[in-house]
Amino acid sequence: MKFTYQGLFTGAILIMLSVTGCKKDNKPGHISSSPIVVSSFTPASGGGGTEVLINGSNFTTDTSQLSVTLNGKKLKVIASNTGQMMVVISKNAGSGPILIKIGTGTATTTTDFTYQFTRRVSTLAGKGVAGYADGQGADAQFNLGGQSWYRSSGIVTDSKLNVYVADPGNHCIRKIDSLGNVSTFAGSPNSGYADGKGSAAKFSLPYGLAVDNDDNIYCVDPGNWDIRKITPDGNAVTIAWAKAEPWYVAVDKNTGYVYYSSNAASATIYQITPSATNEIVTGLVYPGGLVFDKLGNLYASTDQVIKKFTAGDWTASIIAGQQGQVGYIDTAGTAAKFANPFGLGVDASNNIYVGENGTWDGSVSNPDQSIRFIDAKTYQVSTFAGSATAGSANGVGKAASFSAPIGVTVDKNGTVYVLDKNNNLIRKIVSE
Repeated sequence: MKFTYQGLFTGAILIMLSVTGCKKDNKPGHISSSPIVVSSFTPASGGGGTEVLINGSNFTTDTSQLSVTLNGKKLKVIASNTGQMMVVISKNAGSGPILIKIGTGTATTTTDFTYQFTRRVSTLAGKGVAGYADGQGADAQFNLGGQSWYRSSGIVTDSKLNVYVADPGNHCIRKIDSLGNVSTFAGSPNSGYADGKGSAAKFSLPYGLAVDNDDNIYCVDPGNWDIRKITPDGNAVTIAWAKAEPWYVAVDKNTGYVYYSSNAASATIYQITPSATNEIVTGLVYPGGLVFDKLGNLYASTDQVIKKFTAGDWTASIIAGQQGQVGYIDTAGTAAKFANPFGLGVDASNNIYVGENGTWDGSVSNPDQSIRFIDAKTYQVSTFAGSATAGSANGVGKAASFSAPIGVTVDKNGTVYVLDKNNNLIRKIVSE
């Protein structure tokens, strides 16, 4: 006979709730004029599907009047009486206090439920060797690491869940639809410079990518020193010539302005407006990526730290990492360590994702081959997926492996995509 402890626990609690409810049939139920009290809950942590027993008083047996939520996500109520209830944690609910509402009365747990995500890594597209081929999933080929010095971190998603990848070895921009079908969006495997639509456009070394509110893609090309705008139908037009070799590009979706930077010992971030190109930040040490959050704050990876430049006046602060100190430590903010942080992504909650191992050759001996996560509220740094060991394994969390995962982006649903350079793959990370 097959059984689980979780099943035994659930069964026992349901019997207890039922019996307790019967004993209290002759006693008052929920009293709307009295406060709802939560005294404890167990377990204190778990993932989606975890069953949580909440203890307290002045609850209700009328589940039609009962609402239980976590971060606004409704939790399923299995059973309830005036002193206990059992609920099921929803997928992707996140951490925080559990809110109970009965009629117009509310109460919350005094401590947070800690949500434990399961982050599953799979391969979205690519055969695992450098080459050029359009096709579905593993039938497609990219040239992301055919030359060890390629350091394209260009990967973005649009509002329709398409993924765009800067493919430097094939001198073009690739598009991956939500089903994993890979096509050539702009450019061709022939290096050059030309504006135009689809294969009529030519690129030399497409590196950084960004996307605006209208799903226009922006590409910087250090081989041509230009910044290109590519419309959703694949028409590429040069919008500016760079003042320094452009490696990275970002769009502030609040203003529509485009920003770019070089990779140099003393690099500058430039802002492109309709009338001028302006310097907004100077003196960055070999920056590795740019990204804006939803509030218009700009972030850059530079000199083993992640820097924030506040919207409006571009005041600089270090939110994570130790300047000039290479390492791999998950902890709070400036006590954490990175090992050559490179591409950056941001999600709808302004959390930051960091692609590691931006060494010049994607060294497999770099002490970090993971995607790191920086909490927007606390700047706590954790490993999102991968580890210190280079590899090409799909799996959950740290059991998965990457080799120079230098580009990272997040779609509107929270799915993370990784440009896995040495493996010539595009990886997908789903959190539940």
